[in-house]
Amino acid sequence: MPNEIAFEMAAGNRLRFGKGVTREIGMDLADMQVRRVMVLTDAYLAQLPPVAVVRQSLEDNGVPYVFFDRVRIEPNDASFLDAIEVAKQEEVDAFVAVGGGSTMDTAKAANLYSTYPADFLDYFAPPVGKGRQVPGPCKPLIAVPTTAGTGSEHTGIAVVDLETLHVKAAFVHPYTKPLLGVADPENTKTMPPLVAAATGLDVLSHVFESYTAIPYYQRPRPERPSLRPPYQGSNPISDVWCLDTLRVVAKYLIRAIEDPEDEEARSHMLLASSCAGVGFETAGVALPHGLSYSIAAMVRHYRPEGYPPGDHPLVPHGIAVILTAPAVARFTAPACPERHLTVAEILGASVSQAKPEDAGKILADEIIALIQRLKLPNGTSAMGFTREDIPQMVKGALRQQRNLHNAPRLPSEDDLAQIYEESLVLW
Repeated sequence: MPNEIAFEMAAGNRLRFGKGVTREIGMDLADMQVRRVMVLTDAYLAQLPPVAVVRQSLEDNGVPYVFFDRVRIEPNDASFLDAIEVAKQEEVDAFVAVGGGSTMDTAKAANLYSTYPADFLDYFAPPVGKGRQVPGPCKPLIAVPTTAGTGSEHTGIAVVDLETLHVKAAFVHPYTKPLLGVADPENTKTMPPLVAAATGLDVLSHVFESYTAIPYYQRPRPERPSLRPPYQGSNPISDVWCLDTLRVVAKYLIRAIEDPEDEEARSHMLLASSCAGVGFETAGVALPHGLSYSIAAMVRHYRPEGYPPGDHPLVPHGIAVILTAPAVARFTAPACPERHLTVAEILGASVSQAKPEDAGKILADEIIALIQRLKLPNGTSAMGFTREDIPQMVKGALRQQRNLHNAPRLPSEDDLAQIYEESLVLW
């Protein structure tokens, strides 16, 4: 097939950033003349100020709403279907998601499947799903992030744990993007330190993966423009967003985690999360995300200390992603060493005398040092995984072809097994 000649940027949704802007949401929805809104959140956040502010704003502006607080942290197919069914039964015509990526992804699913009903896997990416195109625009969705990490307020991506298949799957389409992202620094005050660390590292991995993704012009050219995939590889526009976001993360991530009262740091990390969303929505993420889905889907007993209480074991998404990043850096660096060195330098490494063949180790060491500084688990073995799990993990990762083919170096099954092996213990 001939190589790609173009890339596209879906600059779609609006982003409103500022302290206190959550109070404006009721006015937005009143101006839209919506009849009934579905507010989604999780049981933990339902008791906290961000949700209270949203509900008060709706009530003050006379906007009727149904309240759904059964979002599952790291959602599964059952929790998605629960929200979808409520959206259908209540016949809502707009959505407000208040929470992290789990809540925003659940709202996207509720919006999509209540607007265009279909079999559950129809819209999910192959080979897990059928890859059906979204027929048209969805209903208005206002996304209110309470974490600084997923960037989900600026993308059409939604990820779910398919428990029966022991794998995570995703759908992504411009029509499933929120109409408006409301990034209010007041809403991240309630983040526990480990949540701030996990979501902040997700930002770091988003931009690392997007900046080092296969260049768009090395991908195959689609037969029709409408078949151009959402993940298109690194390109000049995504590079700008990724590098600027990376500089913000390098300056403010540690500050935001170690001092929750540091409003400057929290504000910059919240904005960085949205900026990373712009970058990776066009370029796409790659191996750490593709590898992370098996980790999250196969966890058996791990419950991170300092995370909001829940009734099921989980590996926070940002941690599942970052623990494979050092081994991935060593694997992908030969394909574009200069880009790996650029990332390492922004993170604090001295690269003036570095050789191209050392790029992977240099970047891996920087990421490991950050993991150590944040006192995160020393590899996946600290969460209960063993070498015996690797064949099943590889099997799950192979289903994430969208991510694997976005890497600058396409891994074989043996390569994936080696990356998982190296991620069991990091130091």
